[in-house]
Formats: sequence, structure tokens, C-alpha cells
Amino acid sequence: MKMIIASVASFLTTVLIVAMTLGAMFILVKATEYVTSLESPLLSASAMGAELLLGVVLLLGTVWLATHLAVRIFSFKEPPSAGGSVV
Repeated sequence: MKMIIASVASFLTTVLIVAMTLGAMFILVKATEYVTSLESPLLSASAMGAELLLGVVLLLGTVWLATHLAVRIFSFKEPPSAGGSVV
């Protein structure tokens, strides 16, 4: 039963990660189109910096979420030892 729940959670996690990555890419493409249409060099340079920051945050966020959820789903919890704590 646990394996069935883990496989369903894994599938849903994969779908979520793909959707988030595609969403981030669409946002970044729209931002790139907007930034390249700006006339002012100063405004364009600051918008490029903001776009780079947005891209790093979005894509690193999806990678972090993917690894975090995979570890939560597939981690093996060891039972506590019967001997007590080791100092």
C-alpha cells in the first residue's frame, strides 16, 4: 500500500514539476520579449538584470521543489535503536 501511495505521489510530483518549469519558461519568454522591446538603454539594462534575477529564482525554485519532494517521498526512515544514544 505504501508503494502505491509513493508511486502516485511521485507521478503527481513529476506533473507538478513539469508544469512549474513550463510556466517559468513561458514567463521568462514573455519577459524577454518585453525587455527587448524597450527603447531606453538604462531602462533596458535594469529590466535585463531583473529578468536574470527572476529566471534564477524561478528555475532554482523548481529544482529545489523537485529534489525536496523526491527526498520526502522516497526517504527511508530507520527505526530507533534499542540500545540508547551513543555519546
